[in-house]
Amino acid sequence: MLTNKRVFTEKELRETPPVVLAYIGDAVYELLSRDYVVENGVKRIRDIHKQTVGLVRAHHQALVLRSVQALLTEKEREVVRRGRNVKSHVPHHASPREYRSSTGLEALFGYWYLSGQKERMEELFAAMMNCKEEESVGENP
Repeated sequence: MLTNKRVFTEKELRETPPVVLAYIGDAVYELLSRDYVVENGVKRIRDIHKQTVGLVRAHHQALVLRSVQALLTEKEREVVRRGRNVKSHVPHHASPREYRSSTGLEALFGYWYLSGQKERMEELFAAMMNCKEEESVGENP
């Protein structure tokens, strides 16, 4: 689905500020979420938007990050730590812990995208969505 035109080297990725990784990762994660919602048969734009918002909000991102922590490599955990430590303004709709975790998750998606790890990104995104489905049984995202 997503393909970066240029693959960054490990050196370039280490030198890329985590806020930049999170900025790219936010867009990548949202596009994957929109695609996921549409692929699962949602047709009305209002419903697509509502379900996508449920997937990209900080609370949900923190939840799915916790669900896949054990599947992450040491390098991926380091990227999450770097992203989580970004100093930023926390919006009112999220707790500081949730917001920092979601920023770590977005940095991870930015890292995967810029490093050309499409298969790894899609594999872990699918695992996150499986967690989401298990956690939200009976809920309305």
